Amino acid sequence: MLPARRPLPPPEPAVRQRALTALLLGALSLIGLSFGLGDLRRGIYVAILALLFAAAAVWLGVTASKMARRSGTARPRWAVGGVVLGTIGLAFSALWLLVLAVFWPQLSAYYGCLSGANTVTAQQACHKQFTDSVGGEISLLQNGRLRLLVGGGPRIEVDPVAIGVVRLVHHAGERDRDRHRGL
Repeated sequence: MLPARRPLPPPEPAVRQRALTALLLGALSLIGLSFGLGDLRRGIYVAILALLFAAAAVWLGVTASKMARRSGTARPRWAVGGVVLGTIGLAFSALWLLVLAVFWPQLSAYYGCLSGANTVTAQQACHKQFTDSVGGEISLLQNGRLRLLVGGGPRIEVDPVAIGVVRLVHHAGERDRDRHRGL
């Protein structure tokens, strides 16, 4: 049997406010994404604002927890919720910005087509045109292989996304090694 731990004192009011602000900003980023994506041009600004709100929510939640730990008080009630909602908002807004970056021409043509479509048949034609153009873009991205000449040997087909991921992992490993060496 372990002895009962003495409960920690409650956090300072400023730390509680920071945690509550983190929760509210995380929720606001998700609410903004859900309501602001109907209009394509407004969706860009909404996604950027949601990304900023979500990043602020994560930062405020983490710093509120750290401040409570340093002062020897209990963790603020809403800090974890702010970090979780902020992380979800960060992921969704970053994903939406990535979709906009990759499929901007197709989305722009689709919204333009829908604005002029007055009948259900015209709307269905817009939808078919959009799915065909996005399907073509996705197949191009899937089949978009790069030919590399490796060390004077045979040519190898490599997926460009995989190259980017390997490059990011390699650079992160180099930074960790340099940091541990004190460089």
